[in-house]
Amino acid sequence: MANGYCVKCKTSREIKDAKQITMKNGRPATQGLCPVCGTKIFKIGGSASPTTPTTPAS
Repeated sequence: MANGYCVKCKTSREIKDAKQITMKNGRPATQGLCPVCGTKIFKIGGSASPTTPTTPAS
């Protein structure tokens, strides 16, 4: 599972109900809830599958 920093608890927690999302700028992120206090945790980056760059055919 993914870990993220909970601002309310001020510690790193495992993200509950983690979902892989894509931000407006196209970068991957993980969004979920803190299992202790229920605050939303948001982690930029993550384990989204990287796209392989395609080289144009010459």
